[in-house]
Amino acid sequence: MTQTIDKSGDRVRKMFGEIAPNYDRLNHLLSMNVDHYWRRAVVLRLAPKPGEPILDVCTGTGDLALAFYRSTKGQCPIVGTDFCPQMLEIARTKQVNANIQKLSLSPGLGGECWVRGSSDSLKDTTQTEANSNISAKQLRFVEADSQALPFPADSFQFVTVAFGLRNIADPQRGLREMVRVCRPGGSVAVLEFSIPRRQPIKAAFGLYFKHVLPVIGRMVNRNKTSAYNYLPESVGQFPAYEQLADWMREAGLSKVDFRPLTFGIATMYVGVK
Repeated sequence: MTQTIDKSGDRVRKMFGEIAPNYDRLNHLLSMNVDHYWRRAVVLRLAPKPGEPILDVCTGTGDLALAFYRSTKGQCPIVGTDFCPQMLEIARTKQVNANIQKLSLSPGLGGECWVRGSSDSLKDTTQTEANSNISAKQLRFVEADSQALPFPADSFQFVTVAFGLRNIADPQRGLREMVRVCRPGGSVAVLEFSIPRRQPIKAAFGLYFKHVLPVIGRMVNRNKTSAYNYLPESVGQFPAYEQLADWMREAGLSKVDFRPLTFGIATMYVGVK
């Protein structure tokens, strides 16, 4: 019998906080930089138009949010949320280094909601940002729980999550929140690891994911929570293909389809509210 993975908020937050300094380097190394292509595929599929607001939940170090910024040339307001402050610190540093302006808090994007309630987790106190000379207002990273997003309903034209849905304690609740803040007619996109269906790719993927990846991850990070043991376990237990598409429909989306990427190592799912 498969043991259920502990995905409690405190455990996952601590785990990703520990691996944050090496997270990007390891992801690019272990995926042989294919993860850039996967994120690009999401951006091209959604093809946002100027002015359409975008929310990327479980943004981590901000790669998908930054990919949207580059693709739209800063013409769309973009928000990235995550509940791991160490990850967000790296995302904000990338933003400063790229000279990308910080999105202001506006009623149209739920600004009044960001500054009420648990202000310690929502206000921006990053010293790097405070000392920067960035003046534009196109991108913002906010600390928030994906199960209780601090935005009004119908706020964003596109809501995305890349490799983070399976890490939410209650992923179906997370999907419902993503749908709630998406505008009618807008799209919700999920990019997630999946187990390839065809041999011999399936066997090779299983060998790499279960035995090679954890060893390399532990060598680089030396973290006590074994995050790179968690990765294959979480992927193996998480729904994929038709089952995840059904979850999206149950959350309130229609026209849901999915597209396996790179032999099915990752899969992109898109639905319309």
